[in-house]
Amino acid sequence: MNTQQCLQMLREIKDTAFATVDENGFPQIRMIDIMLTENKKLYFCTARGKDFYHQLMRDGHVAITAMNRNYQMIRVTGIAEKLSEQKYWIDYIFEENTSMNSVYPNESRYILEPFCIANAQIEFFDLGQTPIYRESFGIGNWNAAEKGFVITDSCIGCGKCKRNCPQQCITDGKPYSIEQNHCLHCGLCFEKCPANAIKKECVS
Repeated sequence: MNTQQCLQMLREIKDTAFATVDENGFPQIRMIDIMLTENKKLYFCTARGKDFYHQLMRDGHVAITAMNRNYQMIRVTGIAEKLSEQKYWIDYIFEENTSMNSVYPNESRYILEPFCIANAQIEFFDLGQTPIYRESFGIGNWNAAEKGFVITDSCIGCGKCKRNCPQQCITDGKPYSIEQNHCLHCGLCFEKCPANAIKKECVS
């Protein structure tokens, strides 16, 4: 799996959940179509009259998530930027998404504004295999997010973390180590460690 494959998966799912924050600080979520994915960028559009549009224009922060039939999930956290050359991009979007012509026929399409996400963190999470698999990527100026738990040198080698891990992704050693690509980030090892040797990297 790589960055473009993750974005293409979102394009294939198409109907994805977009989250923003309103003017009162409350989270808002809605289904938005992914219109294009090119050159490690994600494109979508929305109408100028919608609350979604005004929330995007306020600061651009957006979170996206979607899951396919194979229980593979993509999460994106990034900045959406409105594109210039509005008519060019809207026409291009309509060429690639012909069903839009029945929703916004003729000139009404130009009530829509095109947006691009070129700076973001992406996480791929596959629940359809055992053990689970996860991987993170960064696009543009954003780096991949470091999440989950690590076992520090305070480890006493008791093995309690390994015995309790639901995905059995902890290996023996001095200290024991977590196979990050297979970790659920559930925190059970952290709670069970008698030596407080497990540290949380950041909030997942």
